Amino acid sequence: MRVPGQYGGSSKSGSRGPKESRRWLKPRVPKEQLYKLAPRRPRPKPFGQTGATDRVRSVLRSWHLWLAISLCLYWFDRHVAALITAAVTYIVFETSAKWHPAIYPLDTRIDIDTEGFHVAMAGVTGMPLIPGNRVVIYNNGDEFFPAMLEAIESATQSITMEQYIFWDDEVGRRFAEAFAQQARRGVSVKLLLDAIGSSTLGDDIFKILENSGCQLAWFRPIQWYTLKRAHTRNHRKSIIIDGRIAFTGGAGLAVQWLGSAMDPTEWRDVQIGIEGPAAMAQQTGFVQNWMSATGEIVAGPQYFPTEVSCAAPPSDQPNGGVEVQTILSSPATGAGAAGTMYMVALQCSKRSLCIANSYFIPDSRVIAMLAQAAKRNVTVTLLVAGTHNDTWWARQNSVRRYGDLLRAGVQIYEFQPSMLHQKVMIVDGVWATVGTTNFDNRSFALNEETNICIHDPGLVKELQCAFFSDLERSKQVHLHEWEKRGLWQKAQEQWAALVEDQM
Repeated sequence: MRVPGQYGGSSKSGSRGPKESRRWLKPRVPKEQLYKLAPRRPRPKPFGQTGATDRVRSVLRSWHLWLAISLCLYWFDRHVAALITAAVTYIVFETSAKWHPAIYPLDTRIDIDTEGFHVAMAGVTGMPLIPGNRVVIYNNGDEFFPAMLEAIESATQSITMEQYIFWDDEVGRRFAEAFAQQARRGVSVKLLLDAIGSSTLGDDIFKILENSGCQLAWFRPIQWYTLKRAHTRNHRKSIIIDGRIAFTGGAGLAVQWLGSAMDPTEWRDVQIGIEGPAAMAQQTGFVQNWMSATGEIVAGPQYFPTEVSCAAPPSDQPNGGVEVQTILSSPATGAGAAGTMYMVALQCSKRSLCIANSYFIPDSRVIAMLAQAAKRNVTVTLLVAGTHNDTWWARQNSVRRYGDLLRAGVQIYEFQPSMLHQKVMIVDGVWATVGTTNFDNRSFALNEETNICIHDPGLVKELQCAFFSDLERSKQVHLHEWEKRGLWQKAQEQWAALVEDQM
């Protein structure tokens, strides 16, 4: 029913109302309406203070600066230099990193060992706790590689994997042969590999997979016109068997993870195995990224069984199984769930924080959270990679941040025997997380990551015992030693800081 004088109908005055198609002409909300009815409360002070070097780095990483330089050079007929700086402008623009959006403290802190914390963590990450699982912690390749291969060989329906590192070596070929054998038996095998992390897969492994009927897809191959999305990588390391068994953790499929971390050739790492309904969460993560890479929707009972139960849990786990929360973190959501999980746990800690992480590059916000925890009399202990480190850039950026942490009372240890590659955090001795997430901006905001959170007393104690065992093989970093770094070392740190947001 049309009412005269409204919505474009005729009226005595002859005026006409606005048309829907013309709303784009005034796209902004009037300024006086933006905040007038918003809830009034004191604005909290944001975490962290940006230092002078951080501000300089921010300017140098600004594409606006390089564009202005390019235009100036062109104006003064420096065409070659203008072309070079234009290329730099494009690269900087396309690889501009985003940050996790959380900058303000929690309104309230919740005891880690209460049901309220688990409910809150599920709410802020969007990942529920799933009961009824059998969970096993594996330390180093001598433990987790045999368990993973045994599970693969037991597959009857499907094997899916999303993996950052799958290399052409003894371990890579052994897993390729296991996948191929199951594919020849009629098991559906789908492998999703990161196009940067697994670029050295090699022809031999590719042929093994091809000849057996395995399906393989690449996550975001690098092209010059895809730089904008190329710097967001799939850092997950998940293998899912029949939708019932799943493994994840810090380990890739390469010889570096063989052994027991006794010397520099054997990396120290932790994997976690899950049997039960929580395995399907990692399957969901795989399916979403597989669809993104191939356009294929993977579904059906061979991937998502209707009834999933775990084998009898170990004697130290509840008869009903363990509650598991699987954090599937993706930059596509706007706020990486793994980063949110870490920030909430840090702020809720009351007694102790035990963090083992290979690439520990906290920004000013995370440093402030750790410093505040120490100020609350929380014992904060960091175990990080030492001189055995596979990434020079990460090592320099990590060492550069030691000073602020040490002054705040945080204890820092560097693992000595080999490259420490695990990603474990234990809070107040009652809650823990194991997964693929590094303590850096890349994992918090740019990468696809997976972490498993548990609050089972036996499993948390097992992780804590392993953590303190690793401390015995580590060297503590002291503030007075750190302050004696030479000018060359400091210069390397500042140079590496230019790409800190990409680490």
